[in-house]
Amino acid sequence: MVPSGLQVWRWVLFACFHWLCVCQETPRPVYMVAIPAVIQAGSEAKLCASLLQPNETLVMTISLIANEQIKILLQESSDQEFHRCFQFQAPHVESEEVQHFKVKVQGETFQSTEERMVMIKPYKPMTFVQTDKPIYNPGHTEHFELKATVFNYLSKCIMVSVTPAHSLDYTLTPLKDVQYSSCLCANGRKTFSWTMAPSILGVMNVSVSAEAVQSHAACDNEIVNVPERGRIDTVTQSLLVKAEGTEKTDTYNWLLCPTGVTMTEEVELQLPKNVVDGSDRISLSVLGDILGRALKNLDGLLQMPYGCGEQNMALLAPNIYILEYLRNTEQLTPAIRDKAIKFLTSGYQRQLNYKHVDGAYSTFGQGSGNTWLTAFVLRSFGKAKSFIYIDPVKTEQTKTWLERLQGEHGCFIRLGKLFNNRMKGGVTDEVTLTAYITASMLELNMSVSDPVVYRSLSCLRNSTSDLSNTYTTALLAYTFTLAGDMETRAQLLQHLDTIALQEGGFLHWTQTSSETSASLAVEISSYVLLASLSASPMSTTDLGYASRIVRWLVRQQNAYGGFSSTQDTVVALQALALYSTRVYSREGASTVTVHSPSGEHLFEVNQNNKLLYQERALQDTEGKYSVEVKGSACASVQVSEYTPPNTKVQDMDLYITVNFKHLRSVVWLDSWFMKCKFFPYVLKCIFLDRLVSLTCSSLLPRWRSTTTSLLLLTAQRSVSR
Repeated sequence: MVPSGLQVWRWVLFACFHWLCVCQETPRPVYMVAIPAVIQAGSEAKLCASLLQPNETLVMTISLIANEQIKILLQESSDQEFHRCFQFQAPHVESEEVQHFKVKVQGETFQSTEERMVMIKPYKPMTFVQTDKPIYNPGHTEHFELKATVFNYLSKCIMVSVTPAHSLDYTLTPLKDVQYSSCLCANGRKTFSWTMAPSILGVMNVSVSAEAVQSHAACDNEIVNVPERGRIDTVTQSLLVKAEGTEKTDTYNWLLCPTGVTMTEEVELQLPKNVVDGSDRISLSVLGDILGRALKNLDGLLQMPYGCGEQNMALLAPNIYILEYLRNTEQLTPAIRDKAIKFLTSGYQRQLNYKHVDGAYSTFGQGSGNTWLTAFVLRSFGKAKSFIYIDPVKTEQTKTWLERLQGEHGCFIRLGKLFNNRMKGGVTDEVTLTAYITASMLELNMSVSDPVVYRSLSCLRNSTSDLSNTYTTALLAYTFTLAGDMETRAQLLQHLDTIALQEGGFLHWTQTSSETSASLAVEISSYVLLASLSASPMSTTDLGYASRIVRWLVRQQNAYGGFSSTQDTVVALQALALYSTRVYSREGASTVTVHSPSGEHLFEVNQNNKLLYQERALQDTEGKYSVEVKGSACASVQVSEYTPPNTKVQDMDLYITVNFKHLRSVVWLDSWFMKCKFFPYVLKCIFLDRLVSLTCSSLLPRWRSTTTSLLLLTAQRSVSR
C-alpha cells in the first residue's frame, strides 16, 4: 500500500533531523537532504539539498543506486551555503523494488557518507484500455466483433470516452444502442464493442483510445474527477487478415552446381484464374546447402514431439538426421545442440508412454504391439543414443520382442494396426517389413553373423527372384548394402536402373508406371540414394549416380525443406543428410543472378554463408524468371508462389448419429452443438475400440451436459466447391 503524503514526509523529516543532529555535535559543516520515501516508477520526483556552515570547499554528491546502476543526481562544489531543489525521473520497474539514495559530502578535513532506502512502485495508470481480438485469423470478407475494455484504478469516478482510430485498412461500425461515453467508478471496468470489417490482407493495426473527460453529470452520486496524469490511454493491437480459401503453394527448386560454366534455369509463372485478389505473393530463396531450408526451419523440424506414438516418432526422427549432418560436418553449434538434446530427451521420454512391458510399441500404448512402429522406434533410438541417454535395457527388450516375431523361414510376422497407415510408407508385406527391420538392426551395427540377422537375410535373398515391387526392391538394395552383400546389391541396383525414370540430369522411381503418389516416389528414390551412398568404399560412379537422384529429390521439397508426408520426409532427409556429408566441402563460392520482369537480384554463396537463408519477396507474381549460377559452389534455389484460390461456399446442415459400444470408457458423451461461420472446417470422427475423438478445427464447441449412448452432432459449415 502506498504511504500517504504525511507518512512519507514524516520519514523524510526524521532523516533530516537525524543527519542534522549528528552533524551538530561538533562545530563542523551541516547538510540536509529531503527525499520522498516512496516514488512512482517513471515519474518526476522532487529532491532538496542544503549545505550550511561550510568551513572549507566541500563537494556534495547525491546518487541514486537502482537496478545495479549508479545515477548521479547532483554534484556541486562550494565553500558557501546553498539550498537546491530539483526534479529527477525515477527508474522504470515492473514490480515494487527497494533502491538506495547515497549522499556523500567531502572536503579536505570533512567527510560524511549516508545511504537511505527508497521504495519504487511500478506505474499503475488510472485508466487504460485493453482490446480483444478474434481467436482466429479473420478473412478479409468477414465481419467480426472488436471489443475494448477500459479499467479505472482511481479511487474516484470518471467519465470515460472511447474512440477508435480511423484507418483505410478497416471499417469500424458502432453497435446499435451502444454509448461510447460512460461513467466508470473506482476499480471498475466497462467493455465497448464495434463491428469490424477488414479491407486489406496481411497485418492490420487497430488502435483504440480511452480518455477521462469533464462532465457535469454525476456518476454514482459523485462529482466526476479528471486526473492530472493517466488521463488518456491508447492501445494498438495487430490482426493478421488472411484471404479466404485454402492457400496453395507451388515451389520450383533447382540444385545448380557449376564447374567453370554458367548454369541456367527458367520458369514462367501464371496465376490461376480463381485466385483471391491481392492474396498472391512470390518469394525467392537461395542457399549454399541442400539441407539449408530444413535447418532454417529448425522450429518445425527440431520441435517438441507430441501426440500418439506414431506422430511422436515422425517428429523426432528428422531431428536426429539433421543433428548427424551438422555434427559430421562440424557445423553443430552449442546452441543448436542444447536445444536439440532437450527436444530429443522430451521425445524419448514421451515415446516410453507407448511402450509395452514386453518391449513393443503401439500407437496409444494399449492393445497389441505394432511390428513396424517398434522397428521404427528401435532404428531411431539407435541413432539418438549418440546424442542423449537411451536406456540399453529397454532397447534390448524391444530387440528381443522383434526377434520373437521371426518365423522359421526368417521373415518377420506383421502384428498390430497403425493409426495412420501413411506413416509406414510402402511397408505392406512380410518381405518389405523384414527388409525394414533388418535394415534397422544393421543400422544398430548388429553383425550379419547374428542369428536373427542371418536368418532374415536368408529370407530376403529368397525373395530377390521377384522384383515386381519397386519399393521393396529399393529397400532390399539398401538392406543388402548395409549387410555388405555387394553381389545381391549390384543385382538389385541393376534392375532398378532399368526401370528408372530418367529426364535430363534427373533420376527417380515410382511404384508403377501409372503411379501418381509423389510421396511414395520420394521414399523409393530415397532408399535407392541410401543404397548408392552406403557402400564402402564409395566409387565416383556411385556419387555421380546419387547426384542425379538428389537433383530430383530437391525439386520435390516444399517451402519448409520437407516433403509431402511424414515418412517420405523422414527417409528423404536421412538420404539427403548422408549425401551432404559425403560431398561436403569447405571451399568454393558462386554468384546467383535472378532475372525477373522487374529487374535483377544478386546473391552470393560462399563458405561463410552457405547455411544462411537468403530470401527476397518479388514484386511480379506473373512472368518469366531465369536463374544463372557462376562459380565453383553448389547453390540451392527455390521460387515459392502462394496463391489462395477463391472459395465458393454454401451452407449445409450435417447430422451424425453414433452408437457407442463401450459407453463406460467414454467421458462426456454429450450432445454437442456447433456452428461454423465465415470459414470451412474439417470434421473428423475416429472410432478405435474405446477411443472416440470428434474435432472441429478453429471452433470452440458449446457443451450441454446429457448422459446418453447416442451422440447427436448438428453443424452448419461452409464447403469449397
